[in-house]
Amino acid sequence: MDANKLLDLYAAGERKFNGANLHQVNFSGADLSGANFAEADLSGANFTQANLSKCNFSRANLTDADLSGAKLKGANLSEVNLIGADLMKVNLEETNLSRADLRGANLVMADLVGANLSEAEMSGADLRDANLKQANLIGCNINEAELSGADLTGAIVTEQEMNGGILHIGLSHKWVTWAGSYSYS
Repeated sequence: MDANKLLDLYAAGERKFNGANLHQVNFSGADLSGANFAEADLSGANFTQANLSKCNFSRANLTDADLSGAKLKGANLSEVNLIGADLMKVNLEETNLSRADLRGANLVMADLVGANLSEAEMSGADLRDANLKQANLIGCNINEAELSGADLTGAIVTEQEMNGGILHIGLSHKWVTWAGSYSYS
């Protein structure tokens, strides 16, 4: 299926694109909010500035996709493959990224407020200046992740995540919520 055919189907009311092969398609600036791309191959796809709010991308392949500036608020990206994806300045507020693979992904200035990143693989991800307020990072692997300037106010982490990647770059845990405990003030 090509981009034009999918956009025509979407305009006609279709929202189910489960398992579709959309390798390297260009959806730059498109409004595909609420679409279901579960288990689809979207590797190398261009979603820059697209509206993907409330979309379902569970178990989809978005390897090397460009989602910079996209709106994914409230989307389901559980168990998605985002290895090497460009997510710069993307809106991932309240997004489910549990068990997502974000190794080497560019999340510079990404908005991850309230996102669920539990058990996500984020080793080597670039999260400089990202907003991780109230994000759930329990079980998340952030080894070798770049977190300078990231806002972790109210983020939920365990000691394991703190030892794995945050404290070695000198961020304060003053406002971080430790699982099973309370926020420092």
